[in-house]
Amino acid sequence: MEDFAFDSDIYGTIRKNIKMYRKAKKLTSAELAAFVGLSHEFIRQIESEKIAYNFSVDTLYKISVVLDVTLDALVEKQG
Repeated sequence: MEDFAFDSDIYGTIRKNIKMYRKAKKLTSAELAAFVGLSHEFIRQIESEKIAYNFSVDTLYKISVVLDVTLDALVEKQG
């Protein structure tokens, strides 16, 4: 049977990538929230390392569209 390398902190990876791509696009978290149709507080929670918050695939997809990145890019471990 094949061994798979799973990211043990996938939510942390996604959080960091959302923040990185948002800043690269020069968007504030409030602007991203408005474009995605979510509250500013929700986006802040998604990006926060202090809050364990789950989010839907729908939310992840909308964020990827606004940030103009693939879903793959949001789940890819950086460095």
